[in-house]
Amino acid sequence: MTASGQAAPRASKRAAHLLRLMRDSGGVASIAVFFVLVVLLFSLTTAAFLSEANILNMLRQIAPLLIVAVAMTFVITTGGIDLSVGSILALVNALAAISLQAGLPWPIVVLAMLLLGALIGVVQGFFVAYEGIPAFIVTLAGLSTIRGVALLLTKGYSVPIDPTSAFNEIGRGWVFGLPLPAILAVAVLVVGYLAFNETSFGRHVTALGANAEAVRRAGVNVRLVSLLAYVLSGMAAALAGLIIAARLGSGSSNAGVGFELDVIAAVVLGGTSLFGGRGTMIGTMLGALTVAVIGNGLILSHLSPFLTPIVTGIIILVAIWLNFRLFKTRRERS
Repeated sequence: MTASGQAAPRASKRAAHLLRLMRDSGGVASIAVFFVLVVLLFSLTTAAFLSEANILNMLRQIAPLLIVAVAMTFVITTGGIDLSVGSILALVNALAAISLQAGLPWPIVVLAMLLLGALIGVVQGFFVAYEGIPAFIVTLAGLSTIRGVALLLTKGYSVPIDPTSAFNEIGRGWVFGLPLPAILAVAVLVVGYLAFNETSFGRHVTALGANAEAVRRAGVNVRLVSLLAYVLSGMAAALAGLIIAARLGSGSSNAGVGFELDVIAAVVLGGTSLFGGRGTMIGTMLGALTVAVIGNGLILSHLSPFLTPIVTGIIILVAIWLNFRLFKTRRERS
């Protein structure tokens, strides 16, 4: 075979690889473009958007969203969903304040709340993975029950935290000129990225969402993989609740109302498939940034705060529609 004859197949393979890469990265690329457009829009229409104070404020405020979105990527990639994260956040938020008021040392409170989030994840994951109840039903029940417990504990009132407590540094501290919550969020993102892309657990999560039966026949404990995804989600929501309690200096059962919608919007916008089997941590990061920028930009534009949930809802609907159309087309072509 001549050199030109050998070059043709190689060029064809490179072209096919490039097309496949563009197809697989399409969701991330589209949200990256959309994020840049949103940033340009608000930077041109509001004077304070690109100010150092506002950027640092956004970094602090986005931390809980990004932390939970990283864990939610695992859950949604398995083909599940967790609607209870906002309620777990509220319960931990309130319980942390109550525990600190009772005189418990703040490190013990932090550890206990993370374990509580993990325990809730175990319970919900058990019903989803081992009892076969749809995740939507289980976590919808969790959404109502867990927030109800938080309301019962606080009677609907806010519980103050001693302003001199070192616990508050979790939400207000600074490290090298950056908000500590943002640093915690980046650390969670890095760990989540490595776990999702470089470990057998991450590969099993993706395979579970793509074809659970094939993974089971390969000898993988698919039930345990699914359960662990909900454990991660519960712990992430608990950490988010601790950060918000420390930042605000109080605990409230009303914290995190609608939070699950923002988290799901961030994950789906980033290119993770709601049908499972496909997820991306980079996309999740961009999705979380986009949701945060939209909320911040609308506030700086002096528009009605009620527009934020409307815009978020529209984004979720459009993202789900595009997601469905994209994957339906791929299935028909395969």
